[in-house]
Amino acid sequence: MSKHPAGGIYAAMSAATTTALPVPGNNTPGLAAIPKIRIRSLRKRFGQKIVLDGVDLDVMPGTSMVVIGGSGSGKSVLLKCILGLIDPDDGQIEVDGQNILKLSRREREQTGARIGMLFQNGALFDSLPVWENIAFGLLARHATTRADARDRANGILQQVGLAASVGDLSPSELSGGMQKRVALARAIAAQPDIMFFDEPTTGLDPIMGAVIDGLVVDCVKRLGSTAIAITHDMASARRIGDQAAMLLNGRVIWCGPASALMDSGNPAVDQFTHGRREGPIQMELRR
Repeated sequence: MSKHPAGGIYAAMSAATTTALPVPGNNTPGLAAIPKIRIRSLRKRFGQKIVLDGVDLDVMPGTSMVVIGGSGSGKSVLLKCILGLIDPDDGQIEVDGQNILKLSRREREQTGARIGMLFQNGALFDSLPVWENIAFGLLARHATTRADARDRANGILQQVGLAASVGDLSPSELSGGMQKRVALARAIAAQPDIMFFDEPTTGLDPIMGAVIDGLVVDCVKRLGSTAIAITHDMASARRIGDQAAMLLNGRVIWCGPASALMDSGNPAVDQFTHGRREGPIQMELRR
């Protein structure tokens, strides 16, 4: 793979929304936390295809938000807009109360450096050994020496349950589960305060999927990060998420505790989470 998979991350990251929660450690009555990520009226279309049609979403500090929805519902486009890989047509994306769409390129790069990303298929560089994959962002930003980067990579490998000796292997020598662990190690290498996970359990068997989910939760809690994950895996969504939101027809149609995904009371959400053929969601025919 010759192209940097993170793109702008290292170069630069009718809707019900979550209720604002009290600031952790702040007991002042009525004082609400500023969302870590706040999205308002976000719109994006490609030609005649409207993908995002006024998305509103709040992700509170230290919260893991899972976004679900059918293929083509706009989940990946939403992440790419936040990451700065795609420019939205309209709307606001705020990080810590600051609209990042109004920032200069340099300021966007500084924001992007705070974000860790686990890509759906790992997106590891085949031409680099595992340890350089993990330390890629640090080395690209000249944030450390190669010797220190190797030490950092060895320590992070242990955090995701892999021996330091794995660092000398190439990605092609790893199983699918090991590749996911290495991709997770790369995502947390810079100790980001925001993390994104794109289908973290895709291609894994149920046991390895549960292992990866456990590692994701542990890493997010260890760093105190705010996280957004997109997934079709309902078991994974409930394991990873504190909160959950569903996209349909370019909008967030439901938002609530991830534990309520299977019993939301929303007909469209219930149809999707239970995989029912009949219901308000109808498959669009391509013409």
